[in-house]
Amino acid sequence: MKEYKIAVVGATGLVGRKVIEILQEYNLPISECVFFATRKSAGTDFFFKGKRCLVKELTETSFDEGFDFAIFSAGGETSKNYSPIAVQKGCTVIDNSSAFRMDPNVPLVVPEVNPEELKNHKGIIANPNCSTIQAVIPLKVLDEKYKIKRIVYSTYQAVSGAGHEGINDLERGLKGEEPKKFPYPIVNNCIPHIDTFLENGYTKEEEKMINETRKILKRPDLKVTATTVRVPVLNSHSESINVEFENKFELEELKKVLKTAQGVIVQDDIEKNIYPLATNATGHDEVFVGRIRRDFSIESGINFWCVADNIRKGAASNAVQILQTLIENDSESKS
Repeated sequence: MKEYKIAVVGATGLVGRKVIEILQEYNLPISECVFFATRKSAGTDFFFKGKRCLVKELTETSFDEGFDFAIFSAGGETSKNYSPIAVQKGCTVIDNSSAFRMDPNVPLVVPEVNPEELKNHKGIIANPNCSTIQAVIPLKVLDEKYKIKRIVYSTYQAVSGAGHEGINDLERGLKGEEPKKFPYPIVNNCIPHIDTFLENGYTKEEEKMINETRKILKRPDLKVTATTVRVPVLNSHSESINVEFENKFELEELKKVLKTAQGVIVQDDIEKNIYPLATNATGHDEVFVGRIRRDFSIESGINFWCVADNIRKGAASNAVQILQTLIENDSESKS
């Protein structure tokens, strides 16, 4: 079996570290894995498959040594500056930033939802926003079965979604210290403000969910709205999702449809107080769905609760699963 040379850009960040951890968990055919970061973080060491590896400074010549794939988790500007260089050197880039997500020439991929898009890439593949990834996995099967008419998102997003600085703000707040990342103390607060505000009153995070959902589901005119909120939870995003369908449904059949969805675990037994929780989702790659109930205010609609580990499935695992699928596709094409 062919082995592949991999680069991880942004290796010392919260997502980058998780990418390194998951690459080892998945045990992919990797001959060498090289880690890159800014000059400030260069020199940090990691153990990868039992070997000590030093983080190198990312420069314009970093990809001259030749890589098959690179996973970028270093922010939009870094991706814009260095991804084209990597591609020019023959490397396929999986990018965790928002830099290329809405580029019509760049596939936006969740492997359980639209893996076919990977065959159309031109060197760069975009990893969706964390809050979008967990939502579209259950929504995909519902759209196929009942055709979605409208989606209303309300998110409850963990501080880890804001990286190390977000976690530090929660820890500061618990000590009674002032925040440095968020505009207000996150302890005892829910802050309805993720990313910057736009002229239309929405935030960039809300706009990302709206536009990315449409692109991934291949429904450019789908009616979607969102309110995204930061909450004092360490890890794993929770979402209340309201869906209106074109077609009628039977609730028990709909639950069975969700149970068959790849990557979805249904936890829905209100008699036993069983429903998805952030603490239970943390450390898993699956999306947990519960509180599935009919919306009696419209002719054909439901509400459900959706929880997933935002650092794993919302970022690192999804990127590694894209890599895994690319490797599998490469093996099939040569067999």
